[in-house]
Amino acid sequence: MSRYDYPRPAQDEITPRPLFLSRRQIMAGIGASAASALTRRVAEADTLKTHPGPYSAALTPTPRDDVQNYNNFYEFGMDKGDPAARSGGYHPFPWTLEISGLVQKPQQIDVADLLRSADLEERLYRMRCVEAWSMVIPWNGLALHKLLERVEPLPQARYVAFESIVRPSEMPGQRDDFSGITWPYREGLRLDEALHPLTFLAVGAYGESLPNANGAPLRLVVPWKYGFKGIKAIRRIRLVAEPPPTTWNQLAPQEYGFYANVNPEVDHPRWSQAQERVIGSHSLFGEKRQPTLMFNGYSEQVSSLYQGMDLREDY
Repeated sequence: MSRYDYPRPAQDEITPRPLFLSRRQIMAGIGASAASALTRRVAEADTLKTHPGPYSAALTPTPRDDVQNYNNFYEFGMDKGDPAARSGGYHPFPWTLEISGLVQKPQQIDVADLLRSADLEERLYRMRCVEAWSMVIPWNGLALHKLLERVEPLPQARYVAFESIVRPSEMPGQRDDFSGITWPYREGLRLDEALHPLTFLAVGAYGESLPNANGAPLRLVVPWKYGFKGIKAIRRIRLVAEPPPTTWNQLAPQEYGFYANVNPEVDHPRWSQAQERVIGSHSLFGEKRQPTLMFNGYSEQVSSLYQGMDLREDY
């Protein structure tokens, strides 16, 4: 039986005959059961139905265990192993994504519907962290522009603001004072960046729904930017007229700019960005190091977005 099929009820689960005397009771019971079953099915769904998407890198994916156990998801803590170790009590379903702001048609989108969408793609993208390490990850999801086109941005919309969930009862990192982050985690893009066909909303990875540790139920993927732009557990997307505040730019503006484009010629104030450590490339000599590519290897697709800009100033 497919995980998406409803199981047949056991004999003792069949509704007793007296309940059939009230049509309202029947309909209420059906509605509640269907909602519960849907939440259960989505939460337990692993395999996604996807098709190959464009722009996939001709590279070997990073081993899945490395991606799940070495990452930043500050809602669970500041250490790389915290998301995997501390996210077991996090329950990402049911989940509604709100898209609002300067739009004609604001929407509330059930993420369960996105997981079942026939439009889901797999895209093998490079991922470069600002901390000078990198991965290659097969994401599953859909281009962000497909959702933004549904809401019909107004002419005055020039930026897109993202907010994560605030749920300290399930996210121990939000109870810690150590990070200095004011929740929710916030990120932003220019509207033309958000509408670029490379910009992706991931609901899965490696052909399965996103693990809690990797940003369930949906996260932003902008492959030519440093990884901290990839906000996780997104609850709200708003179209706005002015540049929105972003978490790391607020915490340390001299180190983390709004654009955060991968650029080997612009170092972080505390380390070089000329090279990167390739996670998962284990050998006798340790992990491989390789030169960092401008725009993380996506120059051909995105460099035109920044014509006339000084990328040392607009970092």
